[in-house]
Amino acid sequence: MTTGHTAPPGVIDLLGLLAYAELGSFFRLADDAGLAPSLRSKGQLAALAATEQAHYQALHDRLAELGVDPEEAMEPFVAPLDLWHERTEPQSWLESLVKTYVGDGIAGDFYRKVAELADEETRILVEGVMAETGRAEFVAETVRAALEEDPKLAGRLSLWARRLVGEALSQAQAVAVSRPELATLLAGKAPEAREGSDAGIGDLAAVSRMFASLTDRHAGRLKAMGLAE
Repeated sequence: MTTGHTAPPGVIDLLGLLAYAELGSFFRLADDAGLAPSLRSKGQLAALAATEQAHYQALHDRLAELGVDPEEAMEPFVAPLDLWHERTEPQSWLESLVKTYVGDGIAGDFYRKVAELADEETRILVEGVMAETGRAEFVAETVRAALEEDPKLAGRLSLWARRLVGEALSQAQAVAVSRPELATLLAGKAPEAREGSDAGIGDLAAVSRMFASLTDRHAGRLKAMGLAE
């Protein structure tokens, strides 16, 4: 890795975490496109996958500009993000779409909140990456149409969405504990305010409150898909 970058470690962690998440999202959307039941759905999901790849490249390039090896910046987040996906393996195409909508929605809220605490250039980059790309409308419309055809799906998909939220918050908190610089950024502190090698109790309490606030928009996402909380 090149040394001498000026960005705080928490910002490097944020960009590395988001870059790996975007890379994974590209592969999942590409897989979903292949499984889609109609040409219209295949085309829309393929376009969304291409957007995710462009977002990944922008983050990759920004890390390189900061003098950081992008792959090294992503490495600490490979295991926790892969574990989240292993624990939330969809059993159907519809479950995969709900996972994309709910999981990426909470993640997007998280990234935007963290970016508010970073420097302006990082904030602008993250907000651009997380800007809506039409995915939410496509998923909500598709799930609603499926529920109209088979209303019995609603209960199972609602339980699935609830499980996704629990797993997402659990993994996010584990990441904050293991990456103290990121926890410090989440707590809204300047890098120099951190003491020792571990996240402090105050940092983790602030992180927990922030994660709790991320669930506020969950009910709205469920409603958009025609699901009950």
